[in-house]
Amino acid sequence: MSKIKPAKGSPYARILGVGGYRPVRVVPNEVILETIDSSDEWIRSRSGIATRHWASPEETVAAMSVEASGKALAAAGIAPEKIGAVIVSTVSHFKQTPAVATEIAHRVGAGKPAAFDISAGCAGFGYGLTLAKGLVVDGSAEYVLVIGVERLSDLTDLEDRATAFLFGDGAGAVVVGPSDEPAIGPTVWGSEGDKSETIKQTVPWDEYRSTDSAEKFPAITQEGQAVFRWAVFEMAKVAQQALDAAGITADDLDVFIPHQANMRIIDSMVKTLKLPEHVTVARDVETTGNTSAASIPLAMERLLATGAAKSGDTALVIGFGAGLVYAATVVTLP
Repeated sequence: MSKIKPAKGSPYARILGVGGYRPVRVVPNEVILETIDSSDEWIRSRSGIATRHWASPEETVAAMSVEASGKALAAAGIAPEKIGAVIVSTVSHFKQTPAVATEIAHRVGAGKPAAFDISAGCAGFGYGLTLAKGLVVDGSAEYVLVIGVERLSDLTDLEDRATAFLFGDGAGAVVVGPSDEPAIGPTVWGSEGDKSETIKQTVPWDEYRSTDSAEKFPAITQEGQAVFRWAVFEMAKVAQQALDAAGITADDLDVFIPHQANMRIIDSMVKTLKLPEHVTVARDVETTGNTSAASIPLAMERLLATGAAKSGDTALVIGFGAGLVYAATVVTLP
């Protein structure tokens, strides 16, 4: 017989509050066109992006995260010292160690929570949300702060016509806590490592050792058509699996919040999933660009702030990106 006491967490978990931070500087397509041979019409037709936000030197990964976290905590009505864990998903914090989550935890006044970073690209928010749910149900933490944050402008090659217009900066955060009823469904997640080269950093850090290096500063590159096909066809299947796992159909949905990668991908997924007209679809990418791990919580926050979605709505969220990795689940909006 085991001598280990059983875990005593909450029967279920839910998102209690959401917050976002977008850098002050708004960058229109005209700025992007200064370094690539293209047009505003081409960028909009290819991606749906008109503007994006780029961070100033002061708007660091940590600083943006603290701002978003403060809003999420206020929305949830949870004091910072009650946070038992801080999970940060990012690929653009350039210190390998320590985890930026520890700095953020200290700056928001969370005391001494567990704190760690994860690297799951554009699926990172879904990964963090799943881990947070597990911690709450297990009893390892009563409340968990989950943050998706990126400064992708630091990893953008402004001369790469295929990607220069895609990326933006920002931070989104949610507080996950106990619930008396199911409010975060089973997660359908996974990876397809045989496609890892389709979205990648151009060179590893150890090949960029000094300012006189022959290599350009590392940037994100991707095989656009391969990524598009994978996202549209394979991720629609994953989204459907998440609906099935939650025991609902598309007709039961109120909101669809996919990773804000590309408007064409979003529209194609809506069509493939045959979402009813009553479902509100997040299209934050038009003014925010692709913010990777931050895109889903930022889009969620904007939908709630504008009234396009409301508390208690049932939402399907799905993230997908470099790895290739993915994560989809159904949630009740805070």
